[in-house]
Amino acid sequence: MTWSIGMNPATRCAFVEFGQSALRNTRRTLRLIALTLLTALPLASWASAGDDSPTALTQQMHANGQRYGIAGQALMVTHNGKTLFRGADGEADVDTHERITVDHIFPMHSVSKLLVSTLIMQLIEHGQLELDAPASRYLIDLPASWRGITIRQFLNHTSGVPEYFDNISAQTVFPATRQAMMSSLASKPLLFSPGTAIRYTQTNYVVLTALLEAHYGKPYPQIVQQRIFEKLKMKHTWLGLAALPEKRVAKAYSGSNGQLKKLDDALWPAYGYGHTGLHSTVEDLTLFMQAMSRGELVGKASLQGFWQPQHLANGERIWPATGWDLGESGSYSEVGHDGGTHVRLRILFNGTLDGDVYTIAYLTNGSARNVWSGTLVDSVMARIAPEKFPAEAAAESLRAFAFATPKDDTATAAEVRSVRAIYPTDDAALQRAIVDTANSLRENFDAKVAVPVFELDTVIFPRSRNAWENLAKAYDAAGDKEKARSFRDKARGLKE
Repeated sequence: MTWSIGMNPATRCAFVEFGQSALRNTRRTLRLIALTLLTALPLASWASAGDDSPTALTQQMHANGQRYGIAGQALMVTHNGKTLFRGADGEADVDTHERITVDHIFPMHSVSKLLVSTLIMQLIEHGQLELDAPASRYLIDLPASWRGITIRQFLNHTSGVPEYFDNISAQTVFPATRQAMMSSLASKPLLFSPGTAIRYTQTNYVVLTALLEAHYGKPYPQIVQQRIFEKLKMKHTWLGLAALPEKRVAKAYSGSNGQLKKLDDALWPAYGYGHTGLHSTVEDLTLFMQAMSRGELVGKASLQGFWQPQHLANGERIWPATGWDLGESGSYSEVGHDGGTHVRLRILFNGTLDGDVYTIAYLTNGSARNVWSGTLVDSVMARIAPEKFPAEAAAESLRAFAFATPKDDTATAAEVRSVRAIYPTDDAALQRAIVDTANSLRENFDAKVAVPVFELDTVIFPRSRNAWENLAKAYDAAGDKEKARSFRDKARGLKE
């Protein structure tokens, strides 16, 4: 049965009375309720290598696989250098039903950029490059209109350079050399004045890769092999399709109309290996993240400087920080990068890299729903420490509710208890978590998936005009104009 907001008045009053009662309970009691509802199993029962006992994270992986139609996935989590979890779920090949393992090799897509960023940061740290100097100081064959663009702007996608290809597929034909590619773009105007806007393009990292090759006087694969792979003993990491072994390579898929479709990787040119072409295992990538968090590739003090909020010329904050995605969750900073809807690496640290540090490597070979990789990592954060990451805990609880069936009054009451327990006294934070999650569901899936979460907002905050307006918009997007009109009328009758 599909739950609708049109519940009887008595039920609605019960929900409201519950919310008021919950506010009178102690924070400690409510937090315990939240942990029980969110994890179901003790958070201490993490799986170690070779341990196949049920755990909170194995359950979360399985739930994600079912919810989003993930073909295969591997996950590794560490905390202060100690492995909390290492496991896999699903299939490496959906045709042969080959089971995925932690030893399988995944295409990493744009996670490749983190290697280039790290190598550039090494040179800056040692005074061999200047972050805010024009890249043309070190690379002489840039197009004339690019010669004032700084290294920072290339790293953070604020350069304004155009993309070097239009549409990507296995049949895409690229310019034969980097020089030919640069020549083909030389006459094209910049997308915007450098530093005034952000536009994510692969061309930025072609330039940075060329800069590394110019500095070291050798091809990029040799540079990264010597300075990162060999140093960290990453023995199961490769660049380019030709280098891959024959076995234990996960097939790649994308979602098409809710079904898995085989994704054939483009035959990227060697000059593109700075932005794509990386293939690796969950353990090798964890080695990389742990080395970064320990300051083994770039010093901790330097990283603290590199991983600071960056801004456009008008003061607007942007998400990259010297090539790494930068965000916050409560008192924690989070840095990393994604490979689109497939994979994501994330380092979480509280204050400094000498304090409380987590690393999460979540790899998939594709999903029917094209779930964004950040959503998967957020679900892990919700499991490993919901008391530290309440926003992720609330979002994961709401996502589970959105995808679950049936949504009867009992299920709705349980979800009210769950999210209210996470934010027992902070109504603004609770409503923000609900609306943010609902909007994310609408943007990444569809309005029908998001509707139950927008409805829940009106259950918890029945006097909120915004809650009813958001619900009306969701029903409008879902194609139910009559309900949208009804809820819009409801909103008009309420004060701001």
